[in-house]
Amino acid sequence: QVQLVESGGGLVQPGGSLRLSCAASGFTFSQYAMSWYRQAPGKERELVAIITSDGGITNYAVSVKGRFTISRDNAKNTVYLQMNSLKPEDTAVYYCYGAHTWGQGTQVTVSS
Repeated sequence: QVQLVESGGGLVQPGGSLRLSCAASGFTFSQYAMSWYRQAPGKERELVAIITSDGGITNYAVSVKGRFTISRDNAKNTVYLQMNSLKPEDTAVYYCYGAHTWGQGTQVTVSS
């Protein structure tokens, strides 16, 4: 019954911004680290960002560092990914992961 549901994806122009959300249920959210992954067509799924259970420590893939910010609101059982200065190479399906569970993903397309 652990569930993760992503939302917020869409089409955006290069240089634009999006904020993804992942709503969690079925587990004690505040006790788990959470992460975002992405997978582009023909490529392996890659880790984008991780955040500790209390939000105190974050880590990012080199490719997104300085542009993306992971955050969480434990009162809302939600983890976010703020994506700024988007590039075409950010185009992918974005997944949240936590408590040994994957969300279904949300499509992000960066194109002019």
